[in-house]
Amino acid sequence: MKSRVGTSGYVDRSTSSPALVGIIMGSDSDLPVMQEAAKILDEFGVGYEIHVMSAHRTPEQVIEYVKKSEASGCKVFICSAGMSAHLAGVVAAHTALPVIGVPMGKSAAGVDALFSTVQMPPGIPVATVAINGAKNAGILAAQIIATGDSDILEKVRMFKERMADDIEAKDAELQEKGFRKYLEEQGLV
Repeated sequence: MKSRVGTSGYVDRSTSSPALVGIIMGSDSDLPVMQEAAKILDEFGVGYEIHVMSAHRTPEQVIEYVKKSEASGCKVFICSAGMSAHLAGVVAAHTALPVIGVPMGKSAAGVDALFSTVQMPPGIPVATVAINGAKNAGILAAQIIATGDSDILEKVRMFKERMADDIEAKDAELQEKGFRKYLEEQGLV
């Protein structure tokens, strides 16, 4: 799948899946982190768009995009921003759809963005993941969509089963080798 982030905020995506998730970044510098949300949505077969828009510099564009996306069948928004991270809150103020906030760890180790994203007034919720937690944002978006899509639900279940299998395999290897040899083989000692 080929994606391109355009300067106007438009994304050309070669996929047959409709964009059920709108990923909005406050800056293109968020893309190295936010690509993790896109990767996980690709894994689950969930269509998405990625845009660069600012709550402070292009607020009208943000509102217009939210309304257009709702009309086009979008189900969830994922918003990333750093510092005074108001993007997710602005989106949440203009939609009844779920909004997931990803605070970016740009300044103050991301704590400023975390508080800006998490401290929303009553009635305007933003589900907030960890600082730079784009992968979990993608998983949460897929889980929200899975409430009405049994195929996506099964893919999320299989993903979680693979994670559990991986942990069990690592523990079995640790028990077999002992922690010193395990660490040596991992190059951690």
